[in-house]
Amino acid sequence: MFDVARLKKHVDGQWGDAIVPSLTDYIRIPNKSPAYDPQWAEHGYMDDAVKLMGAWARREISGLPGATLEVVRLPKRTPVILIEVPGTGDDTVLLYGHLDKQPEMKGWWEGFGPWTPVLKDEKLYGRGGADDGYAMYGSIAALTALKDQGVPHARCVILIEACEESGSYDLPFYIDHLADRIGQPSLVVCLDSGCGNYDQLWLTTSLRGNGVGTMTVKVLTEGVHSGDASGIVPSSFRIARMLLSRIEDEATGRILPKDLYVTIPKQRIAQAKAAAKVLGPEVYAKMPLAGGTLPMAKSLSELVLNRTWRPQLAVIGADGLTPSADAGNVLLPYTTLKLSFRWPPTLNADKAIETVEKILTQKPPYNAEIEVKFDRGGSGWNAPALSPWLEASVARASQMAFGKPVVTMGEGGTIPFMGMLGEKFPETQFVITGVLGPQSNAHGPNEFLHIPTGKRVTMAIAQIVADHFARADFKTKKGGRAKGAKKAPGKKR
Repeated sequence: MFDVARLKKHVDGQWGDAIVPSLTDYIRIPNKSPAYDPQWAEHGYMDDAVKLMGAWARREISGLPGATLEVVRLPKRTPVILIEVPGTGDDTVLLYGHLDKQPEMKGWWEGFGPWTPVLKDEKLYGRGGADDGYAMYGSIAALTALKDQGVPHARCVILIEACEESGSYDLPFYIDHLADRIGQPSLVVCLDSGCGNYDQLWLTTSLRGNGVGTMTVKVLTEGVHSGDASGIVPSSFRIARMLLSRIEDEATGRILPKDLYVTIPKQRIAQAKAAAKVLGPEVYAKMPLAGGTLPMAKSLSELVLNRTWRPQLAVIGADGLTPSADAGNVLLPYTTLKLSFRWPPTLNADKAIETVEKILTQKPPYNAEIEVKFDRGGSGWNAPALSPWLEASVARASQMAFGKPVVTMGEGGTIPFMGMLGEKFPETQFVITGVLGPQSNAHGPNEFLHIPTGKRVTMAIAQIVADHFARADFKTKKGGRAKGAKKAPGKKR
C-alpha cells in the first residue's frame, strides 16, 4: 500500500521544515492550563497558542481538498480547534490532542526553561512540545502523507482542546455542542500518551483515574512560641501524618482501603509481564532516582502494575509551613497538604473521592479542625479488545515505522477524554500512543520531545488510518461524511 521510503521522506521533510519550527514557537508561549492560570483569558496566552497552531494548520491542510478549520469558542470556556478532512465513505476517524500546558516547575538545567525552546541531540526541550503540542502537527502530517501517495482514508476529524491538564472540564460541553459535526467515530486516535522506549510503537491499553485535592489540619488560630505550646498543643503536621496513615502504609506505600482497589484483568497482568520483559530495569531506571534510592518493589511486572492498575498517593504541595530559612521557633497554626491520588482504571472516581473524604475527616485526632476538599477528579479508562484488523494494523505499523514489534501496556496518567468517549461510543476502537518516553519528563523540568519518535509515530498513524479504510468490513459509500454529521457552515476558514 505504501512506498515506505517515500512516506519516510515526506514525514521527515514535514517535521524538519514545518513542524519543529512551529513547535519551537509554541513552546515559547506560557499557555498554562486554567487550573494553573485562572486568568488565562485575560492573559491571552491560550489565544496566542491557538492562533499559532491554527495558522500553521490552515497552511498545511490547504492541499487537502475540502478540509476546513474552525476555532470553536463557547462562552467562558477554553477554545477548541476543530479540523475536518473529507474522506471516502461515511465512516469517521477522530484524532485527539490538547494544547494547554502544565506550570513551569523548578529544576531546569542552565540555559533551558519551560518557555525557552532548546533543540539538542534530536530532542526539543521546553514545556508542552511532547505533552501535547505535537499531536495536531503529527495528525495533519499523517493525513498529508496519505494524500501524497493517493492512499484513501475515511473522513477525519481532528479535535484539539485547551483544558486537558485541568481535567478537561470544558470538553463535555464541546462534545455536546459539536456532536453533529463529529458524528460517530469508529476509530479514535489519541497522541497524548507514553512509550516505554523509543524503539517501537507502544499502544496504551488503560489509563488510571485521578483525584486532586487538599487536606487542611488546623489546631490554632495563630502561631504560638513552640517552647510555650509544644507538649500542650498537638502539631498540625503530626496530625496530618496520622491522617495520611489511614490511607497509606508509610512503610510500603500501599494504599490501605480495600474499596480503592479493583480486580486486575488477567490480560492486563499478562501485558504487564510482557512489557516488563521488554523494558527490563528501565521500568525504574528511567526515573531520575537520587543517590541509592530503590524502587517500591523488586518485581518489574509488579512495578508496572503499581503504576497502571493500583491506587497510589503523592503529596504534591504544602501550605502553612514556613520556608526553613525564615522559620522561627513557632508551633504553626495549620498544615495544608495537596494530595494527588491515582485510581485504578475501572474504579469510579466519585466513589473513591467519597471514600477518602470520609476516612480523613471522621473522628479527627485531638478533635482538630479538618477540611478535605477535592478540586477535580475523574475516572480512568480500560480499552476495549482490539478488532482483528486493528490488531494486525498496529503490528504492521510498528514494524514499518520502527522495525520492531508493537508493545501494549497501561499508562499511569489520565486522559479524561478517553473515558468520555468510551462511555459515549462503546463500540469504538482506540489507538492511544505517544512520545513520552524515558527521561522526557512531562510536567517536570527538562521536558523534551524526542523528534525521531514523533516522526515514526506519525508514520505509524498514517498506516493505521489507511488500514482503517481498507479493513474488510468497511463499506464505501458516497458523500464522505459521518452518519448524522452536518456539513460545517461557511467556506474554508
